[in-house]
Amino acid sequence: MALSAGKQKGLEAVSDAHGVIAALAIDQRSALRKLFSKASGQPPEAVSIDSMIQFKEAVSRILTPHASAILLDPEFGLPAARLRAENAGLLLAYEKTGYDKNAMGRLPGLLEGFTAKRLQQEGADGIKVLLYYSPFSSAETNGVKHAWVERVGTECAAAEAPFFLEIVSYHDELDEKGAEFAKIKPECVTRAIEEFCKPRYLVDVLKVGVPVNMAFVGGGHPRGSEMIYTRKEAVSHFFRASEAATLPFIYLSEGVSNETFGFALELAAEAGAKYSGVLCGRANWKDGVPVFVKSGMSALQDWLSTEGVRNIENVNVGLKAAHPWFERHSAARIPPRKE
Repeated sequence: MALSAGKQKGLEAVSDAHGVIAALAIDQRSALRKLFSKASGQPPEAVSIDSMIQFKEAVSRILTPHASAILLDPEFGLPAARLRAENAGLLLAYEKTGYDKNAMGRLPGLLEGFTAKRLQQEGADGIKVLLYYSPFSSAETNGVKHAWVERVGTECAAAEAPFFLEIVSYHDELDEKGAEFAKIKPECVTRAIEEFCKPRYLVDVLKVGVPVNMAFVGGGHPRGSEMIYTRKEAVSHFFRASEAATLPFIYLSEGVSNETFGFALELAAEAGAKYSGVLCGRANWKDGVPVFVKSGMSALQDWLSTEGVRNIENVNVGLKAAHPWFERHSAARIPPRKE
């Protein structure tokens, strides 16, 4: 797929010297409130916005020297964006957080008061939206979602902003962390990749979960769970999902531990999956939330400077098998290497 000059410039800004996207994600809003709530014992609505802003600022300042980019939200994350390392690009989320639990289908929505162009004006090198998607949903539900992605793709194309589509696989009637969903997750992920690589969506990079639930992989982390996939079967699912992609794709950590995400990248490498990096969030910084809540900013800074940096470097080591994004785009030129 040919890229405009503006889109290529944006992708160069969020990738490393090798064309790999080694990005840090902290665009969480409702999910971050829940982590603060669990650590403090307060209800989520009692969590202060200031505390979330301060947490994002510390994560950005301390961890972005080890990342090619950071993903933030424009609601609470813009102060953190200004504190990122000079060489780190900026992705901004465009979707509303969460979904209406009273409506079927987990339908998406965009933030009010923003457009792709306005997010660029806030400094975004690329635009990300999150979509809950199941190939098993009704044609009516998925038709709404397909049109929504097309609309965002058209808007990003007009702004010449790289369009990152984050796909979160689910099934309306199943617990995504349970064994029954684990059995169909490979199909959900692979079919979603096939769908949104179609040219009409104008997606530039797919952000997807790994095609298996890592808790059910034989010999995985954590150990002791029911085994649904042998290691060989898990590797085959990684390969099949990768082969379905005609666009660059990157993995999200889906809230798993740093150790578990490292194991997932090990399986991806074993499969020869042609992924182009990661947008890794909670696996890097999640355990810093209770440190901040219970012991304050100084303790958080110490934790991020040691454990947080160790976590993100662990992920970076796992990216040795990643492929540059420009392998799957007909870019006007190979990007110059970042210094």
